Amino acid sequence: MKGLYENFTQIQTHYELEKQLAAQLKNANREERKRLYGELYDKLFSEITFHPQISRKDDVEASHREVSRKMRLVSRFLKPESDFVEIGPGDCSFSIAASAQVKRVRALDVSSEITKRDNLPQNFELVLYDGCLIPWQDCSVDLIYSNQLMEHLHPEDAELQLKEIARVLQPGGQYVCITPNRLSGPHDVSKYFDSVATGFHLKEYTYTDLYTAFKQAGFSKIISYIGGRGIYYRFPLQLLLAIEAILDKLPSPMRKFFGCSLVGRFLLGTIVVGQK
Repeated sequence: MKGLYENFTQIQTHYELEKQLAAQLKNANREERKRLYGELYDKLFSEITFHPQISRKDDVEASHREVSRKMRLVSRFLKPESDFVEIGPGDCSFSIAASAQVKRVRALDVSSEITKRDNLPQNFELVLYDGCLIPWQDCSVDLIYSNQLMEHLHPEDAELQLKEIARVLQPGGQYVCITPNRLSGPHDVSKYFDSVATGFHLKEYTYTDLYTAFKQAGFSKIISYIGGRGIYYRFPLQLLLAIEAILDKLPSPMRKFFGCSLVGRFLLGTIVVGQK
């Protein structure tokens, strides 16, 4: 069956609940969303016990492979003296692995369900937050990383959180952001049913979107990478913006066909690094 689901009934059950919960987030105001992020994600993970993230958490071998792939990108930014933060750490496997290479690791998440772990490293700290405001002082972090996070935020909160990330980074600090590309989406569970994301991917982005958002948040330098499955190369951002401009004019089926191709997956990984 698709992904880690056992049958179509599981996919449909997951889809119907996630779409319902996502609608609550989309229609909530900022004060309501501070509470709802944690509540709704905890509800999803407690009721959808076959959720792929939970299944992967129990698959030690798959978890190791995924951590290894991520590390091949992020390790180039890690230093022994780094104060490293991962936002949206999932089961915390990557943050725990990174703790062996840096001075300090903090993981920020809205859900206490998916992040439950035992035997945590001494230099690791899990912090629950409201999905937007980062609870630390200005210029206090060296490196921030998120993978498959930004699309889960309400667009207003994504804009504010990006400014928060820029605020807490030290001068010269970097934010490594990976998010699925809208032009090859949707990428949440609604991909089996809808032409645009209707689940917990509240908004999917492109390199063009991120370039604009990072500039507005105050990042002085923005670079991009392409690749996947542990193979990554720095690539001219302006060329990616030009490719997206062409793809955006194509009919949706043609965009998705390209996005599913090997070249498309390689180019549309949407990996952006902003430097303060």
